[in-house]
Amino acid sequence: MRRLAAALVASLTLAACAQPSPQTTAACPAPLKPAMEVDLYFGEVSEADWAAYLADEVTPRFPDGLSVGDVAGQYRNASGRITHERSKLLIVVVFDAPAHMAKVQAIVDAYRKRFGQESVLRVEKAVCAGL
Repeated sequence: MRRLAAALVASLTLAACAQPSPQTTAACPAPLKPAMEVDLYFGEVSEADWAAYLADEVTPRFPDGLSVGDVAGQYRNASGRITHERSKLLIVVVFDAPAHMAKVQAIVDAYRKRFGQESVLRVEKAVCAGL
């Protein structure tokens, strides 16, 4: 999953750079405002480890809110075998993306270091959002 995730992130990043999203060029209807949705897909760890990581690393950086869901993932491992694993999807919506990107990278780096993971799949997209 780690290599596939890295390849997917690279291709998504290049595609995102090639063509602007409609939300980045059009105004959001009131009362919504332009925002960035960041989706992070984390590999399998125990529920206790996930809860501790969320409390220690994520919540302090995004105390205003976030969403977490359980997802079923699959990837082709280095030997070519399809592997299935339980994963976590973390969704954060930020209104000042440049100010928050370092926080996003910090939680990705902390996860990789803490659990010995090669990568975390990261997807970013322009959205219209409101509270």
